[in-house]
Amino acid sequence: MKAYTSNNVIKKQFSLVVVKFAVCFLLLGLAYRLFLSNFEQFSQIEVNDIALVSDNTLPPPVTVSEPPVTVDLPKNQTLQNGTCDLFIGDWIRDPSGPVYTNTTCDTIEFHQNCMKNGRPDTEYLYWRWNPRDCELPRFSPKKFLNLMRNKSFAFIGDSIMRNHVQSLLCILSQEEQGDAVYHDKQYKSRRWYFPNHNFTLSVIWSPFLAKATVFEDDNGVSTDITKLYLDKLDDVWTRQFDSFDYVVIAGGKWYLKSTIYYENNTIVGCYYCPDKNITQVGFEYAYRKALNSTMKFITSSKNKALTFFRTTTPDHFENGEWNTGGYCNRTGPFKEGEVDIGYVDEVMRKIELEEFERASELGLNMKLFDTTLLSLLRPDGHPGVYRQYQPFARESLIGSSPLTSGLSCFAEWSFERGQLYNMNCCIGLYFCGCKA
Repeated sequence: MKAYTSNNVIKKQFSLVVVKFAVCFLLLGLAYRLFLSNFEQFSQIEVNDIALVSDNTLPPPVTVSEPPVTVDLPKNQTLQNGTCDLFIGDWIRDPSGPVYTNTTCDTIEFHQNCMKNGRPDTEYLYWRWNPRDCELPRFSPKKFLNLMRNKSFAFIGDSIMRNHVQSLLCILSQEEQGDAVYHDKQYKSRRWYFPNHNFTLSVIWSPFLAKATVFEDDNGVSTDITKLYLDKLDDVWTRQFDSFDYVVIAGGKWYLKSTIYYENNTIVGCYYCPDKNITQVGFEYAYRKALNSTMKFITSSKNKALTFFRTTTPDHFENGEWNTGGYCNRTGPFKEGEVDIGYVDEVMRKIELEEFERASELGLNMKLFDTTLLSLLRPDGHPGVYRQYQPFARESLIGSSPLTSGLSCFAEWSFERGQLYNMNCCIGLYFCGCKA
């Protein structure tokens, strides 16, 4: 495997696109299936196809023909309960149509609303995940809420978790609308309550899981380098952990930001800080240490919440980075053997699997949510240029440039309370208001 320098990695921090809204519904369904393994099987619900309204006159995104490269997917394995490995399989056509769209769910934000913004193709709506040796039933919001009666469910992490929750809210609203009962100052940590089921759903913003001081404003503009305390977990989530019955937790791509590392309140190194007189340390060290501490905390907690650890989410750029002509305009899924996992994603997933295995030997009360490879196969779930309204109309007005070309895959629109701010290129999550 080729060497990967800090400069190369930091360039990729802007191009590592995370799980798409199209995949969020699948991930929720997989989690649902995992913690329902001891319950009776449930039947599929009937969903009518929803007519899509499009006001665009733009051509479809270019379908890129690339020679396939090989990826070695894990061999099919049987879980301890005798069922198949839910994370090994293929994306297959699903003519039943989307469970929800931008017209039926109000938690889809402007930059996520690819349909309203003019995306002309709709094929990405008609796929579902098919495990290799078993059937994954369609998610039932009614049955889910009944099982969650008098329970609490939390998603802990970065913007990926926020999108998981947004997707779940879209689905559950078909049965009961959740009431927003809490938000922090920046609207990053939020909570909803479903009174008919006495069910609480939370998203907790903790992108490092460890304690961090981040000098970013609401627009994502940094005034100083991030400070990360590797020997201290973020009490934003640890002080609430005992109140949850179910948890989905993950680290992620924030570890690719420029960061100074502290232990015992002393600087022990940094990641990509060329203007600092500090020893350079790879992000691998920090990520492994934070995950180790996180899993030890969960293992030792008196609250035995059923916890899912979600693995890293993949990059979908092709032929370059976000600012060098890279694009993500595929209109259909990959098949097994047609795409390779990126180096950084491979390294992060390896660390995750190793730390999970180490913690499992200590009696970790956690299930592995290994969605990296199945997510890798869905490049079409990214909104691409359609995070902007009628992007080609805008381009025709201002002219084509390297900037607008780069924005086709990774411009971040910052939001707070629904207010659109300026554009920033930084780690974030984008998805097209669609189903898996």
